[in-house]
Amino acid sequence: MYRIKEKIYKGIFSFLAFASLIFLVGITTTLFLEGLPVFKEVGFFDFIFGKSWYPTYEPPEFGILPLILGSLWVTFGAVLFCVPIGVGSALFINELASKRVKAVLKPIIEILAGIPSIVYGFFGMVIVAPFIQRLLGLPVGLTAFTGSLMLGIMATPTVCSISEDALSFVPRSFREASLAVGANRWQTLTKVIFPAAASGISTSIILGMSRAVGETMTVLMVTGGAAVIPHTFFQPVRPMTSTIAAEMGEAVMGGTHYNSLFAIGLILFLITLVFNVIAELISRRFRKKLGLGR
Repeated sequence: MYRIKEKIYKGIFSFLAFASLIFLVGITTTLFLEGLPVFKEVGFFDFIFGKSWYPTYEPPEFGILPLILGSLWVTFGAVLFCVPIGVGSALFINELASKRVKAVLKPIIEILAGIPSIVYGFFGMVIVAPFIQRLLGLPVGLTAFTGSLMLGIMATPTVCSISEDALSFVPRSFREASLAVGANRWQTLTKVIFPAAASGISTSIILGMSRAVGETMTVLMVTGGAAVIPHTFFQPVRPMTSTIAAEMGEAVMGGTHYNSLFAIGLILFLITLVFNVIAELISRRFRKKLGLGR
């Protein structure tokens, strides 16, 4: 009876694992099949490095450089916001906070990760954007800076949680040895613990960047939606994800506009894949360094 249950459970989990693989292959195949035709019509370099995105003009222009730069500006700003807060929170929770404080802070940070992105977007559009507009005297509050701020808040739980896990994997003997040779708590934290967990913390930062670059609803609502090359953080931009969400319903199926949106999705997929591969390589290095396996 036990063996039968074991085989049933093994079959169920094997099916789920292969189903995930099948879905991934299906999504990847669809992106390539629907996205590649635009490179024949527009040209690869004209599509990637073109400075104008006017798909409904006559003649239409399908240059996505403003969209790529918009995504990079917003992601870069989000990283500047979430890395100090996320890593600092992880250091405080793991090394400095009492058990009572840790029991309160960690669940709060995890709750932030569970809030739907559209809630962040609505909060940013209604509360944060008008506040930034009044505070800085801007003509409009829906800017790359607002998007970076909201994405930074969204990515902070990811950075904090993974960084805290990396810090917890550092052997206790490292701390004891440092204190035994006369180092104080701050020196132990900055010279021993943080370098030992640096690979895991780097992984958290890269995964946080993946979360930021792939976010859709929040940036659609708070970045302004202007498909122009950004020159400052305080002007409206249109990231790639928000372009897909805003225009897919208007694109004629099978047309160049339709294929170009799939091509944008393909580029996003490749960017996210690169981020995740880098994170996995760093994570393996981290585990190998601490003798936790290959």
